[in-house]
Amino acid sequence: VAHLINHFYQGDLVAAVQRALDKIEGSYALGVIARAHPDRVVVARKDSPLVIGLGQGENYFASDIPAILKHTRRVILLEDREIAVIWKERVKVVDQFGNPVSKEIMEITWDVEAAEKAGYQHFMLKEIHEQPKALRDTLASRLRAGKVDLSELNMTKERLAKTAKIWIIACGTAYHAGVVGKYVIEKTARLPVNVEIASEFRYMDPFIDASDLAIIISQSGETADTLAALRLCKQAGARVIAITNVVGSTASREADSVLYTWAGPEIAVASTKAYTTQLLCLYLMALDFACKLGRIAPEEYTGIIEELGKLPALAQAVIENKELIQRCAVETFNVPSIFYIGRGLDYAVAKEGSLKLKEISYINSEAYAAGELKHGTIALIEEGTPVIALATQPHVLEKTLSNIKEVKSRGAFVIAVAVEGNEAIRQEADRVIHIPATHPLLTPVLAAVPLQLYAYYIAVAKGCDVDKPRNLAKSVTVE
Repeated sequence: VAHLINHFYQGDLVAAVQRALDKIEGSYALGVIARAHPDRVVVARKDSPLVIGLGQGENYFASDIPAILKHTRRVILLEDREIAVIWKERVKVVDQFGNPVSKEIMEITWDVEAAEKAGYQHFMLKEIHEQPKALRDTLASRLRAGKVDLSELNMTKERLAKTAKIWIIACGTAYHAGVVGKYVIEKTARLPVNVEIASEFRYMDPFIDASDLAIIISQSGETADTLAALRLCKQAGARVIAITNVVGSTASREADSVLYTWAGPEIAVASTKAYTTQLLCLYLMALDFACKLGRIAPEEYTGIIEELGKLPALAQAVIENKELIQRCAVETFNVPSIFYIGRGLDYAVAKEGSLKLKEISYINSEAYAAGELKHGTIALIEEGTPVIALATQPHVLEKTLSNIKEVKSRGAFVIAVAVEGNEAIRQEADRVIHIPATHPLLTPVLAAVPLQLYAYYIAVAKGCDVDKPRNLAKSVTVE
């Protein structure tokens, strides 16, 4: 790219960048400097994030807001194919043809301290501890007088009645949140839901049309594959709702409506509070849709909402039990592989727990539907193999206990996650981590927390770089 810009350079750096960009394919976020123009930087973007920070006698550019939060809260968000010239005292933005563009200045309301460790050893540990507040903030404006208020989505009863099916599309941790969302929406609103990995969805020629609703989930709102899926859905005529944590992100600007997870800045690569707040948003949507369509009994609707309001305090109770979780990590950190099992919603949470472990501790880990053990997976179990068994769903509890017995008989060391009051599981598992009782549909929020802590303490015991694991980035802005 540098050689191409140099090839077109004839004294006008912006013109050279414009001509070079006409030849470039794919996504990019560029910062261009030239020896002949030491007082300025030319920046441009397409399908990759780029923000400009406005300071006093100084300006900044970065790929994400937290990077410049210590220096300024005033930012400009570039759109695709826009070019900006940044001097220390001013910024000029033009379109791809050189026409001036007037940009709105955005004020960031995040607390600067939210992007600092505040005494914690790692950002990940801090963000795990911030989950009660993040959950509370995400619920705050959306539960009113015992009802869900999602007027921000403009999903009327009439629009929902015409919805043929729902697509939930995301990557990584956000995809795992989507798997929970599928269970919950189908259970409560009785609408068919497909949940897809964005990188697969965009190339599978999906059968989607104007009668469908697409829910796009991305913490940053800048995930390349997820944005490509969003645009594909829009082209097909589907209505698109974005669930994201970043105000002003590309996903929030391009979707028809947006539901923000008010989690605050998440710095650690491994997502924690973004995941649990994404779950909350999906719960709220499921209840809102179910109520409007008349597919949930009033007493059940009221009961789940009451339990939703208790989740922040219950999550705090789980965090306060971290010593037990730390002991479990110390007992199992020096192993080649760890397996997770569960049924239904527990399987969805097991997938997220396994991802957390492998991405920050580098231990080979996989999650399996517990009922699939006999179909090959159980051959991997040998003496001392750790198995994390989630057993929070009452309707499949007996089946899960049977699966725990199966792996125990092959020598597995079983750590179970169960709801308080389930003492029978102590007879089958080597260690039991209890979470507070809540509505069965809501247990994923609480069950995720001990799995996050377990992965964290294993990574620390192994001496891994918890906040910046190898080969990974916080926002995946390229294919």
